[in-house]
Order: sequence, then C-alpha cells, then structure tokens
Amino acid sequence: MESLNRMALELVDEAMDFADELAVEAFELDNGGTVVDFGVGTPGGYEAGMLLAEIQTGGLATVQTESGDVEGAPIPHVSLHTDHPALALLCSQKAGWEVSTDSFEGLGSGPARALVAEEDEFRRIGYADAFEFATLCLEAETLPDESVAEHVADMTDLDPSSVFLPTFRTDSVTGSVALAARAGEMAAFRLTELGYDPLDILTVHATAPAAPVAGDYETAVARTNDALAYGGRVHLTVDSDFDRFDELPSTAGEEYGRPFADIFEAVDWDFYEVPTDVFAPAQVTVDVVGGDTHVLGRTDEALLAESFGL
Repeated sequence: MESLNRMALELVDEAMDFADELAVEAFELDNGGTVVDFGVGTPGGYEAGMLLAEIQTGGLATVQTESGDVEGAPIPHVSLHTDHPALALLCSQKAGWEVSTDSFEGLGSGPARALVAEEDEFRRIGYADAFEFATLCLEAETLPDESVAEHVADMTDLDPSSVFLPTFRTDSVTGSVALAARAGEMAAFRLTELGYDPLDILTVHATAPAAPVAGDYETAVARTNDALAYGGRVHLTVDSDFDRFDELPSTAGEEYGRPFADIFEAVDWDFYEVPTDVFAPAQVTVDVVGGDTHVLGRTDEALLAESFGL
C-alpha cells in the first residue's frame, strides 16, 4: 500500500493550489512548517470540508455531499465510502492525537498518526507509515504556531519544514462537513473496541447530516455529535460473524435519547467522563459475506431537529 502521508500530501498540495476557490489559506511558519487554514480565520465551505475529510483518510476514501432532510427540512448529508477501512478510518481519520503546547490546544487526525504508530490500532492492523513529510489535521479554535510544528516534527522524527497542518474550527462549515464524514470511523472503531478484528472489516459506506453551523464551540460540539449519534447511518461489509454486533449503534448505550449538550453538561464538558458507547452512529447494517445481514439501531429525527434549532 502506498504511504498514507504521500497520498495525503498530494491532496494538501491540491488545497494550496486551489486555495481561493476553496476559501482556504496556506502560510508558512517561521520554522518552515505549513499551516492550511480550512476554517478558522477563513470561510471554508463544503468543498473544503470534503477535501479535508479525504486528507484525513489518507486519500483512501471518497467523500461526497448529497441531498437529505431532517424532519422534512432540507439538510445536506455527507457520505463517505472506503474499501480500506482499517487504514483509512482507524490508522488515519481517527482523531487520536491530542496536541497540547503552551500556546495551543487541538485534536489531531490524519496520516501523521501512522508515522508514530503507537496507538493500539496500529499494532492490531500491523501498519506503520514511513515518509519524509507528515500531515496532521487539527480541530482547534485557533491556528497552530511554531510550537505545534515542532511537536509534530519531534514525534515523527522529521524536520518542522516537513510538517503540514490543515486546521479547522468545529463551528465552521468545513467542520460540520468533515465531522459528518466520521460516522463510518465511529462504527469501525466501536466494532474493534468490542473485540472484532479490524482487518475483517472489508468496506464501509456511511452518511450523516451536516449540522448547521453553531455560534459557539460547545453548541457546535454537541450538534456535530448529535448528527452522528442520532442521524448517522453506516453499512459495513465484513468477513466474519460476531456475537456483539447488537452493541454497535448508539441505541445500545444507556445515554441514548439525550442530546449531547445535556450529556456533556452533566460531566462539566470533561469528554473523558462520557461513556464511550455514546460515540457511535445511530443505525448500522452489518453484511457478513456469505452469512447474515444484521440491521441495528434507529435514527431520531425529532431530537436532531431540536439540536439543530429547526
């Protein structure tokens, strides 16, 4: 398989070449690192969000927007499909890198994680990347500075000038699109956490509504999670049966039916105190090759309409 970072870098180059058309902006830090503003100080948009999601998956997923509705109201949906879910979703798209420096806080996803390859997913999948450039996508309220490029360079054993940092805010159009593209990753991660072999997940096709852009970070976090837990729909093709498929959708969790604003408020917005089973798509179909097809969970459009302010 081609390097995830090599494929992602080609997409980053595309973003920089078409920055005006995408309403994004690229600039170089004093230590040579490159920041691509996908929706912090720039407008971003649907095209930017789709391209960002492709960067996050190392170029191994196709991301599109499509017409949809929530309680009869037209709401765009984001679809993602991949034939390489272990690499695209778990080794790349998963937001598994917390970036914290004296001047910056953010959550990192993308193929730079595969250059470090210390998370459990990489051991189970047996993959680690090697490439001379690193791309780490950041979800943050501010743009990264030189300390972030230095941190990523140290972790990946590269020079800061080899680091690329596409960055977006949760409360942006780009953020709504890129986060809606995570329904498949949530299902794949949840399944592997239940003990399923990630290499037995053959294909993933997922869709979720793009949450209306909120006016503040906390509302945006709640809405984008509601979009997945109450509106996300995922189809998995897998190679072997499993006795815990029924635990996959968010409906299996005790918190199902509560808006994420209430869930987060109850734990003072300490995400580590939230039960992990709430981070799952609403409805999942699992198609076992040569076996049964399991249809699990349900969506809740009424809750989504309330969350989205419809």
